[in-house]
Amino acid sequence: MSERPNRRPSSPSSPSRRSGWLRPPGPAATPPSESPSPAPPARESVIDSAVYRDGRRVASPTTLADTFRLLREQPDGMAWIGLHRPTESQLHSLAAEFDLHPLSIEDALEAHQRPKLERYGDTLFVVLRAARYLDALEEVDFGELHIFVGPDFLITVRHGAAPDLTTVRRRMEETPDLLSLGPEAVLYAILDAVVDGYAPVVAGVQTDMDEIETEVFRGDPEVSRRIYELSREMVEFQRATRPLVGMLHGLMAGFAKYGTDEELQRYLRDVADHVTHTSERVDGFRQALTEILTVNATLVSQQQNAEMRALAEAGFEQNEEIKKISSWAAILFAPTLVGTIYGMNFETMPELHWAAGYPFAILLMAVVCTSLYVIFKKRDWL
Repeated sequence: MSERPNRRPSSPSSPSRRSGWLRPPGPAATPPSESPSPAPPARESVIDSAVYRDGRRVASPTTLADTFRLLREQPDGMAWIGLHRPTESQLHSLAAEFDLHPLSIEDALEAHQRPKLERYGDTLFVVLRAARYLDALEEVDFGELHIFVGPDFLITVRHGAAPDLTTVRRRMEETPDLLSLGPEAVLYAILDAVVDGYAPVVAGVQTDMDEIETEVFRGDPEVSRRIYELSREMVEFQRATRPLVGMLHGLMAGFAKYGTDEELQRYLRDVADHVTHTSERVDGFRQALTEILTVNATLVSQQQNAEMRALAEAGFEQNEEIKKISSWAAILFAPTLVGTIYGMNFETMPELHWAAGYPFAILLMAVVCTSLYVIFKKRDWL
């Protein structure tokens, strides 16, 4: 494929990124949706494809072949192709048309890649991990986005529900001066959207942390499971955010070499600041969860010790009661035994016709019972 020139027109005016140049006000026509959707069949993998010239959409082809043809007809044009879980044949056709490296195609097919930035000649290959917070389930959902950036094209390959690139495309089309800066401007806008998408996740996780702290001190038995699940999500969140810091610094290091527009340089520095802040918050969440888990384990241990102590005290009290019952049963058993023996009424039984037999039996009962009482009392059984 013949090499196309990389367009770098002069930068537009530079209002604040948060107040204007990536967030233009006013309604605009919405292009075909790149919002989250289930995995499409091969013929529907192309979510949106457009050819731009001077920052304005000049064609909206429905197939990759039409996109290739229309791009060749626009020497100063740029193609922006959005794909969702494309087939192997589609990626290979893109590789043949735009001279994409086989290793990057392999990564885009397999997905499950960590965030990274690699340069193959004039093409950048970027892997991002987007995130969104699901309020109903109170969990974090992660998506994967692969981006190919060339001199006159940008290809996004999305795996998963996040991120929603419809808003990014609409904002870029509403600011043709920015879009006219070329594929790099689109890349930075996507980076901004992904990083901005972390903010609701951080807020949702902070709410979960507050609820977990309340549940820990309330003694909720299910809180340990919730801490563990949130800790796993924070591990995934760290894997999504931490590599971005190095990636963005790598892009900034190439500003002079690749002649990056000054406005895009400011933009990228701002994105890097937000990534650093988010990464620090995620690190703080992981440390806080570890501490909460330790506190919860301590509280559970204390509760178990208290329960064991209560059981031991109850067992001791039961033993004392059993001693008393057994002592009185033994004392009462002595007269019962004497009375039972002399109540058998055998003719040849000793003392049966003895005049002093009754007083002797009573005295015997009293002596035995008194002796047993004194013995048990000395042993604190009574």
